[in-house]
Amino acid sequence: MTYTVAKQLVPVANRPIIHYVMDQISVVGITDVGIIISPDTGGQIKEALAGNPWGFSFSFILQEEPKGLAHAVMVAQAFLREDPFLMYLGDNLIGQNIRAFVDEFQTSKPEAMILLKKVKNPRMFGVAEIDGEGNIKRLVEKPKKPPSDLALVGIYLFSPSIHETIAEIKPSFRGELEITDAIQRLLDKNRIVKSFILERWWLDTGKKDDLLEANRVVLDELVSRELKGEVDEDSKVVGRVFLARGAQIKGSTIRGPADIGEGTVIRGSFIGPYTSIGNNSIIENSSLEHSVILDGARITDIERLEDSVVGRKAVVSGVDQNSRALRLMIGDDAEVKI
Repeated sequence: MTYTVAKQLVPVANRPIIHYVMDQISVVGITDVGIIISPDTGGQIKEALAGNPWGFSFSFILQEEPKGLAHAVMVAQAFLREDPFLMYLGDNLIGQNIRAFVDEFQTSKPEAMILLKKVKNPRMFGVAEIDGEGNIKRLVEKPKKPPSDLALVGIYLFSPSIHETIAEIKPSFRGELEITDAIQRLLDKNRIVKSFILERWWLDTGKKDDLLEANRVVLDELVSRELKGEVDEDSKVVGRVFLARGAQIKGSTIRGPADIGEGTVIRGSFIGPYTSIGNNSIIENSSLEHSVILDGARITDIERLEDSVVGRKAVVSGVDQNSRALRLMIGDDAEVKI
């Protein structure tokens, strides 16, 4: 899906991931928000944030090439000036607000503070080693022998001194200026870099199962029962289901938690828990559960679909025929499991 849409715009419970990021930023009273955009997807990002219910003053800052997170800070330097700032990667979902994180930074005034989370397999992440007072001793990227189980979440607070160390680092083997190298340079200069441990969940949305888990957790925690669309007398809606305006449920059962977008029509179907269906989709004579269905998709005559992600305007349909042969038309980088 991210060949055609920015990763930050993939929907979780029918909201782009970046909207949850903006929710987090608004909690701490930040009003000036700089968004690093690329030439390819910058227009999509601007469109997704156009409604701006948070009341932010947005600055869209073009990064011509993906040269790393530290490079992103470099191109934003005119926006950041000499102010301390929050750096928040736009595809992160976390289960608690960042108020305490920001308060601790403002109280203790380190050169940087990094949000960390205990993980089961630290070899897959950038990892921090900390001392008994919560100070960062060193950072290691995807270590074979991890010094701890504390992974870097991708949410940072920096004093202006980070600009000095970014100017001193060289590109990594990936050809990028790494923010971890800039932080390590602070440590090499005996500057104080503090840690803050995230107690609740953290979800990366880079793979299908991660996206489904994020959808499950958000539906479980945030969706309430609200039926704005139409439900006919032959249908049953059970539990916490959000039904958007213009959606229609006909001769179907919806069992929450679930989220159904505007203009979507569901006929003769069962929609099970932990399913989100985007806008203007059609579900007919099918059974769905624990799935993410994006805008404009059409699913017809499917006996059971679960643990699935269906992209925008995709069609999944059964055929009434004796042959057991499959007939498929799928796009680049698609995956079909039979």
